[in-house]
Amino acid sequence: MSESSPRRREPVPTVGDFPVAWPVQTRWLDNDMFGHLNNTVYYALFDTAINAWLARDAGALPMTDAAFAVLAESSCRFVSEVSYPEDLVVGLRVDRLGSSSVTLGTALYAAGSAPGDPVAAVGDWVHVYVDRGTRRPVPIPPAARALYAQTASARVE
Repeated sequence: MSESSPRRREPVPTVGDFPVAWPVQTRWLDNDMFGHLNNTVYYALFDTAINAWLARDAGALPMTDAAFAVLAESSCRFVSEVSYPEDLVVGLRVDRLGSSSVTLGTALYAAGSAPGDPVAAVGDWVHVYVDRGTRRPVPIPPAARALYAQTASARVE
């Protein structure tokens, strides 16, 4: 990107843009010296919510499954501050479903937020499914694919 063309910002998504709402707890040690959640905590919360959701709703067992998801790419746009001791929610949506990869939209927002409220952070999380032995891409397992497809078609009102 050239210096003469500023980066175009997409509008800040709202809570209602994310059909999966996964409650998460902040901890005392999550705050940094500026009094808000350290940026690395956002990634840890996204990772925890995604993997717990896949385990609960698709039966994923990443330590033993023949095929499992590895993180190929991630990003986070910080919109507003959150801090301990807030109760938060990780919002998830499916933005793209391929044959061996899925792009999840992620968000972090305060518990109790209304569907039209803006999120505090928004990101992308790209998983590629690989074979345990070869580490080469493989098709997304059927249970995970069904969960992703169901989520991609969900709408929050």
